[in-house]
Amino acid sequence: MNLTTLGIDLAKTSFSLVGMDKHGKVILRKTLKRAQLLPFIAQCSPCLIGMEACSGAHYWGREFHKLGHMVGIMACKFIAPFRKGGKNDNNDAEAICEAVSRSTIWFVPVKTAEQQAQLCVHRVRQGLIAERTALINQLRGLLSEFGIVMPKGRYPAQREIPLILEDANNGLPMLARQMITNLWERIKIASEQILFYDRELRKQAHHNAVAKRLLTIPGVGEQVASGVVASVPDPSLFKNSRQFAAWLGLVPRQYTTGGKIRLGRITKQGDRYLRMCLVHGARAVIANLKDKQDKVSCWARELISRRGYLRAVVAMAARNARLIWTLMVKQEDYKAQPTN
Repeated sequence: MNLTTLGIDLAKTSFSLVGMDKHGKVILRKTLKRAQLLPFIAQCSPCLIGMEACSGAHYWGREFHKLGHMVGIMACKFIAPFRKGGKNDNNDAEAICEAVSRSTIWFVPVKTAEQQAQLCVHRVRQGLIAERTALINQLRGLLSEFGIVMPKGRYPAQREIPLILEDANNGLPMLARQMITNLWERIKIASEQILFYDRELRKQAHHNAVAKRLLTIPGVGEQVASGVVASVPDPSLFKNSRQFAAWLGLVPRQYTTGGKIRLGRITKQGDRYLRMCLVHGARAVIANLKDKQDKVSCWARELISRRGYLRAVVAMAARNARLIWTLMVKQEDYKAQPTN
């Protein structure tokens, strides 16, 4: 069988395969169970295997690499234009097979198991933060039903909750007091777990040479440094720093026609988590500008006065994203620009 490209529509238990020869003719259509996939791929001659970037794609990519195949993982938005007819597993596999053979398609680099393990820490931590926020909001809403209003913010609320539970004269019924006590215990457990993950991220960042280099950038902390190292195995896949910033969604959306350039808001494409961390890091930098007279601080203050605080924050985040790519490619530490 002269198989050159193979498209696989991934799922949990059932996998649809479509294979093409060098002329782009479909010569294989097959549906396999999970236990049958690897033995079938092992007997195929080395070819280019395309998959959609989804759950399990990196695992299968590593396994197919071990069998001598080339792997191309693509974002789903690049596959949809090649789909013909209705959406089903077979048509999806054929669209994947056709898309992976195009020379202009961008591939997602296959992550190692260690990189995915590092990202697990970030994902679990973010889930706990969302859960803790939901618990505090629920507790605030329940207390308001009894005329008890907690102050805004997590830290003031956490200081106020024990005082409310200790106050026996606030009119809080015993059953409601018990439920709120249970919520408060869950909040404390979540905070302890988040602190554990913060320490784990700090350990990861300070034990990796690339991450330690990124920590020299003002506004880049352990979350950003360890997250970038785990999410971007090879920064040279991006042509320049602007492409890296675009992957994070920190560049303006273009509305250009007839030679007239119109720039809009940032695209917000790519990795939402890393973009969020970079924006929060930029907020910290701008909040501590004070009377600093280095070039970056002067530029930020001028930008705030000219374009506003929020745009200056996003601009600082985009600048840091470009610096991250530059330091990763050149393998250098950040050098602060001298005072004007």
